[in-house]
Amino acid sequence: MTSLAPHVPIPKHGVDYRGKVVLAPMVRSGELPSRLLALKYGADLVWGPETVDRSLIGCTRHANPHLQTVDFTRPTANGVSQSHIDQLPPEQRHQSLIYRIHPARESARLIFQLGTSRPDTAVAAAKLVARDVAGIDVNSGCPKPFSMKGGMGAALLKDPDRLCAILRALVTEVGQVYEIGISVKIRILETAEETRALVERLVKTGITGLTVHCRTTPMRPRERAIRQQLRMIAGVCREAGIACVMNGDVESREHAQALMEEFGVDGAMIATAAEKNPSCFRTKAEGKLLDWREVVGEYVKTALEVHNKWGNTKYLLGQMIPGKQSAYRPVTQSKSYEDVVKALELETLINMARDVDHALQIRPRESKAESKKRPNEVPNLMGDVKRSKENTSDASEATDSSEGKLQVFSTAITPSRSSVPALTI
Repeated sequence: MTSLAPHVPIPKHGVDYRGKVVLAPMVRSGELPSRLLALKYGADLVWGPETVDRSLIGCTRHANPHLQTVDFTRPTANGVSQSHIDQLPPEQRHQSLIYRIHPARESARLIFQLGTSRPDTAVAAAKLVARDVAGIDVNSGCPKPFSMKGGMGAALLKDPDRLCAILRALVTEVGQVYEIGISVKIRILETAEETRALVERLVKTGITGLTVHCRTTPMRPRERAIRQQLRMIAGVCREAGIACVMNGDVESREHAQALMEEFGVDGAMIATAAEKNPSCFRTKAEGKLLDWREVVGEYVKTALEVHNKWGNTKYLLGQMIPGKQSAYRPVTQSKSYEDVVKALELETLINMARDVDHALQIRPRESKAESKKRPNEVPNLMGDVKRSKENTSDASEATDSSEGKLQVFSTAITPSRSSVPALTI
């Protein structure tokens, strides 16, 4: 176990990463139902998927009483450039869902991961979500080309001056103001000397935690994690009083705890194993991994409860259901929640599935004869959102919608006029 060395104070609304086994930030696999399921099975903390600062700037924060969530949405309009959205009347603006949080079930254990390349936009975006999360984590490890070309992700590892400036700005203008922790996630560099020099600078910025992905930027997930630098990184963090979390090829809670003991790190992230079966967070006393059928049933139920985007739910089911199982093919070919519930024989969820399909305007699979009977419909290219006098929002596109009755909780932020699409990545 790591020693009880002095460490930097944890802010009032923040959380200490020490002794924690957590859900790693993952594209598509870190959306709300995945986070809630990880917490249900014992994850101590959950990271959401990286969200680019410019996609969050311009969002409005909504309290969604129907789902008991907090939704961050921004106006978009199909076929209309971002610069002209402000000129459209409200009824022609489609509200795209950028991020959804369930305060009662996750806020105190949710770390929001931010993709950024500038201190000012990082602060502007972080301020929008700061009161709804336990911490802000800067992604400086994403190797994807779109991220690095924008100066974000792993590109920041080559620009430590910029990375440190971002962290200091977040600590001063967000962490201290909202009393939450600021942390950073990095990858190892080519040599231990380079990594040490970087980490020694990062721990002096006021952060409360540092996560290291034990792969270099060019490495891909199929390549085994490199842990030779881990003890050194943990030592630098310990001397500075900063929590050090490891990431890379961690398979279960028991495995995480063994690695924490071996390398002297304070915590561990589970990624791929949690994507396939989040019951990997269960303790040894609670037993082995649960059968995929039980876990998938819980996932579908949770996805329905929070009106998760259909495309995201379908993708995750494809990861969670073993490919040789008879249910795999019908589930991956499904067109709706109703299709999935039928394919998995989850009869108790059929009515809920139909309700959510209706809310998200998703149609179940139908025969050609049934399709011909349905009246022709003209697609709404402007993405109009009709609102009743009761302020009920009709659901819009299934892949990017803000469902339920939305109540504006805070003053709208002026939408960004950049051409950057509102993408959660």
